[in-house]
Amino acid sequence: MVEVRVTGIALDPSGAHVILLEPVEPQPGGRRMLPIWIGQLEATSIMTAIEGAEMPRPLTHDLLATIVHILGASVEMVEITRIDDGTFYAEITLNAAGGIQRIDSRPSDAVAIATRCSAPIFVADEVLAAAGVDNIITAGEGGEADADADVEEFSKFLDQVDPDDFKE
Repeated sequence: MVEVRVTGIALDPSGAHVILLEPVEPQPGGRRMLPIWIGQLEATSIMTAIEGAEMPRPLTHDLLATIVHILGASVEMVEITRIDDGTFYAEITLNAAGGIQRIDSRPSDAVAIATRCSAPIFVADEVLAAAGVDNIITAGEGGEADADADVEEFSKFLDQVDPDDFKE
């Protein structure tokens, strides 16, 4: 398992949201990232949590995090465990009532919960190997000019990639 963080959320040419996860620690073989296509509501929820934005009413993931806390449980971690025919699978590891429970989840919901509960996010090595792409966003360290070039390069990547490319 590789610990990752949310690098950002992008839109592909069709307007679909893509969450970008990158390893926290450098990996052998260069900088990689994992793009996962998610829904608009989940993208909004994740960005709201990352930015620390206050909402007038709790979003679904806020509600779930509050319930976990009130019940005396904690989210220990979330894991993107596998990819099967282009569909990613995840699990939320919960410490509840003195025992560990692993709950099946969509990756977008797992990441949204992790961002609210300050839980680490992990990706199975096999998933990163199968669906990871070169990280052109944070690979450069050359300042604003490189950042503009990186954004342009990533836009080209999104123009050419299709979620079906990740089907095994």
